[in-house]
Amino acid sequence: MRLETLTVHTGRPVEPGTGAVTPSITLATTFERAADGSFAYDVYTRLSNPNRTALETALTTLEGGTAAIAFASGQAAAAAMLHSLSTGDHVLLSDDLYHGVRHYVKEVLARWGLQYDFVDMQDVGNIAHALKPNTKLVWLETPSNPRLKIVDIAAAADIAHHVGALVLVDNTWATPVFQHPFQLGADVILHSTTKYLGGHSDVLGGALILRESGELEARIRTLQQLGGGVPSPFDCWLILRSLPTLPLRVREQARSAEKIAFYLSEHPRVELVHYPGLPSHPGH
Repeated sequence: MRLETLTVHTGRPVEPGTGAVTPSITLATTFERAADGSFAYDVYTRLSNPNRTALETALTTLEGGTAAIAFASGQAAAAAMLHSLSTGDHVLLSDDLYHGVRHYVKEVLARWGLQYDFVDMQDVGNIAHALKPNTKLVWLETPSNPRLKIVDIAAAADIAHHVGALVLVDNTWATPVFQHPFQLGADVILHSTTKYLGGHSDVLGGALILRESGELEARIRTLQQLGGGVPSPFDCWLILRSLPTLPLRVREQARSAEKIAFYLSEHPRVELVHYPGLPSHPGH
């Protein structure tokens, strides 16, 4: 199905009994065991919840992965990914990326023994030169925040995989409307669902989507459940509510951004415009 169709239907099974096509909000914090002792959902909503399952199903489908793990914010999702590494591991990050991730790496995880470097990944040769024997993760943000630097995901993934490192792509700005990192070799996709996926400035959230299930998914799921940084049922419901209009919103916003960027690029009082659509941009 086309993306427009997927955004309307994924994560939205018709509810049995009522026939409702929009999921209800399940606010219960605990769930009853069946007669055989099993749970439809884990005993406590921090561990699982119907609304979170629906959102994770939708995000998995839209990004073409095998699993999605939702968090209370994009920063919580980023922190969980970094906490899945071990003391002494090395992570290579884009020099232009969300400031919260930068500060978390430098001010928190460095004290725990995580090694890191920031490099300009517009030239993928910089990635090859900065890799170390203990590099476990290469963190791409493309387009980056705030300067909209563009990284060749396929080339970067090839270089990183050659030394056994995972590749994460922050796909918050591009969204599945414009970019499909898994098709280019990425292993993990990060989203601040607060931004374009939520789209209405009324909900905070984040998510990690994995290309393959396995040990990494188990580690991050454990961090989600034991760390407790989970989104509320209502937050999950709000983000899922927003997805059907995602393709329409993002394409129209992109058209507006293009017009504004070209107008400002010719304005005598504007020195520089960071926009990949401009021929003057290094990532054009």
